[in-house]
Formats: sequence, C-alpha cells, structure tokens
Amino acid sequence: QVQLVESGGGLVQAGGSLRLSCVASGRTSRNYSSGWFRQAPGNQRELVAIISRSSSSTVYADSVKGRFTISRDNAKNTVYLQMNSLKPEDTAVYYCAYSTSLQMPTMSSRYEYWGQGTQVTVSS
Repeated sequence: QVQLVESGGGLVQAGGSLRLSCVASGRTSRNYSSGWFRQAPGNQRELVAIISRSSSSTVYADSVKGRFTISRDNAKNTVYLQMNSLKPEDTAVYYCAYSTSLQMPTMSSRYEYWGQGTQVTVSS
C-alpha cells in the first residue's frame, strides 16, 4: 500500500506560478510510474504529466507542454509539478497518482494509488 499526500495548491493570478508536491509513504521501495491528473467541475479526470521512477522519461498533456514540469526526488519520496504561465483553464483539483505499471500509463484507471487532491484556482 502507498499513501499519497498533495500540497501546494492555491489561488493565483493568470501568468503566475505554483509548485505542487506529492509525498508518498508506505511501500515506496517498489518501482512506480507517477503522475499528476486534474479534474475541473463537470469534466472527466485528465492526464497532466507522468514521470518514470528513474526520471528518465516524462509525458505531458499537449495543453501544458512548455509550461509545466514534472520531477521527482526518490530520496524524499516526493513528486513535484512546477506550473508556470498559469491560465484560468488550468483551474481544477490536481491529483497525484502512482501506478505499479512501469509502462507509464496515460489512463487514470491504470493508477492504483491516489492522493486526496489539491485545489488550484487561476483568476483572470
């Protein structure tokens, strides 16, 4: 079992930046793909970014490429999402997730462990 706790969300003006953190506890010694997903009211949960355990591979949604950066520090069991040039359409609850699949799945259904989510609100 893995427990995930996100932090770093908040209210920011368009063009601003936030950094989200996701701290894992429990069976963190296993190899996991880690990802950030988001869900806005009335929308389905969507992929934001994924990173392999070694950090050698990353995947980004087209809507955030060039603005968001995912990274991880395995010594701290922490995954980060640096969000720059934020837009109002980035407003959503952001979730951290871990998958036991090493193939970096893009579908949220392939992720077994989820955090409680952190709200990001971008004002225009």
